[in-house]
Amino acid sequence: MFKSTSVHWHGIFQNGTNYADGTSFVTQCPIAQNNSFTHNFSAPNQAGTYWYHSHYSVQYCDGLRGALVIYDPDDPLAYMYDVDNASTVITLSDWYHVVAPVLRHIIGTDANSSLINGLGRYAGGPASDLAVINVEQGKRYRMRLVAMSCDPNFNFTIDGHNFTIIEADGQLTDPLPVDQLQILAGQRYSVVLVANQPVDNYWIRSLPSLAGASFEGGTNSAILRYQGAPQVDPTTVQTTIQNPLVETNLHTLINPGAPGIPGYGNADINLDLQITSLGGFFSVNNATFEPPTVPVLQQILSGVDPFNLLPNGSVIPLKANQVVELTMKIVSGPGGPHSFDVVQSAESSTFNYVNPVRRDVVSAGTAGQQMVIRWTTDNSGPWFLHCHIDWHLDAGFAVVMAESPSDTAAHVNPVPRRSYFRRQHFYG
Repeated sequence: MFKSTSVHWHGIFQNGTNYADGTSFVTQCPIAQNNSFTHNFSAPNQAGTYWYHSHYSVQYCDGLRGALVIYDPDDPLAYMYDVDNASTVITLSDWYHVVAPVLRHIIGTDANSSLINGLGRYAGGPASDLAVINVEQGKRYRMRLVAMSCDPNFNFTIDGHNFTIIEADGQLTDPLPVDQLQILAGQRYSVVLVANQPVDNYWIRSLPSLAGASFEGGTNSAILRYQGAPQVDPTTVQTTIQNPLVETNLHTLINPGAPGIPGYGNADINLDLQITSLGGFFSVNNATFEPPTVPVLQQILSGVDPFNLLPNGSVIPLKANQVVELTMKIVSGPGGPHSFDVVQSAESSTFNYVNPVRRDVVSAGTAGQQMVIRWTTDNSGPWFLHCHIDWHLDAGFAVVMAESPSDTAAHVNPVPRRSYFRRQHFYG
C-alpha cells in the first residue's frame, strides 16, 4: 500500500485557498508518511452533494473516499422533500479484490463487482449483508447519490419507484422526473423519492458498466425497506425503463445561462483538447501528464514564467476574468477545475447557452463525439482538469489550468508553512 497520501475536496471551489485543494503535484506534494497537513478553508455560497478522496496515484481505488454534504437551511427546493440526512446518502463504488498499487500496472483492469454504501456481494461469494435504506410510507426523501468509483459508471434504478432529480454536482436543477439515471465516476445527484408503494422490500439496483454485470444473487444491489417490512431480501422485479435521464434535459435552477457571448467559438479563450490513447497511456494534445518534481503552485509562487511551468505541454496558462470555452474530443469522464456549464453534451449535436446544466464532471463521449464546456477564470491558481476514471488519470489523462498566474501569489497567500514536503520517491 502507498503510505503517502493527499485529500482532495471534490467540488469545493477553494477560492483563495488553492493550496488546500489537495491535488498531488499540482497544489502540493503528497503528505509523507509520519507527516500531516491541516486543511483550513471556507466554502461560502456553496451547498449540495460533494465528496472527498485521495488525489495521490490511484489510492482512492482502495477506499480512501467518502461523501461530503453541505446542507442549505434555505434550500429553495426544500418544499419537495421531508427527509434529508445521513440515512439517505447513497455511495456507489467499484470493488477490487486486489490492491491498487498492483492493479495500476495492468492495462484494462476491471473491478470484481460494486458496492453501495460500502456493502455488496460478488459472484461466487457469500450472501453477505447489503446496504439498507429505510423509509416510511407516505414520506418524501431527498436521496444524495455519490459515484465514488475509479472506473465504471452506474445505471441506477429502484424497483417500483420513479424519482425527481433536483441537483447535479452541487448545483440545483429544475426538477426533472426520471425512472433511471446514469451516473459517471465522480458525479453526484440528489433525487426526491416518494415512498408511495405498499409496505415491502424493493431492490435498489446500480448496474456498473462492467462486462457480465448482473443482479444475480443480490450483486450490485441494495435494499429499500419500508417501515414494517420483514428483514429479508426483496423479491421485486426490475421496473421497465420508460423515462431515463438525458443530460440535455437537465437545466440549472439558479442563475441559468453560460457565461459570455452565445455561440460556439465566441468565448474569450477557445481551447481544443484532443485525447489519444496508445499502449495504455493517454495524451492530451500529444502530451502525457507526468507529475512534476515541484508542485505547479510552488512553481508559480516561485516566479516561474507561466509558459515554462512543468510538466511541459501539460500546463495551460489562462488570463484572469476571461470566458473559456473548452472542446474535448474522444474519451469519457473528465472532472474539471470549476463548476462549468455544459453547453454541448457528448451525446448531443446541439448547443445550449441559455440554460445548460452546470456541473463539475461530464462525459466526453466516444470516438467521433465531443463535449463543450464554459467557465470564467475568476479563481486564481492551478486547477487540475483530468479524467475521473482514475486508471486513466494515472496513465496521463490530465492537464493543469493555471488561472492568472501573475495574480496567484496575492490571491492565495498566506500559504501555510507546511503546504509542501520534500519529494522523496512518492510515485515509484
